[in-house]
Amino acid sequence: MKLRALAHSRTGDKGNTANVSLIAIDPADYPRLERHVTPERVRAHFAGIVHGEVVRYALPQLGALNFVMADALGGGVTRSLALDAHGKGLSAALLDLEIPDEA
Repeated sequence: MKLRALAHSRTGDKGNTANVSLIAIDPADYPRLERHVTPERVRAHFAGIVHGEVVRYALPQLGALNFVMADALGGGVTRSLALDAHGKGLSAALLDLEIPDEA
């Protein structure tokens, strides 16, 4: 199942760092997101795009995970030759991550 079935996202970017928040649509799904959306999986999902560290911050009271991804925007929005290097593009791509179906 695609992550977008369980969550939505918000983003920001500063320089060459992207900040992507993943928010459970139903708070009951938050533990599932926490189990399956790890920094390692996010980094692997963005192989070739995110060249730095991926740090995850858990916000269980909000039903959200926040990922800070270093060296992720081709040098920064104003320096990159990419057409859409902003965090918004990364959030849409993160929602394409496959997670296991759970009964």
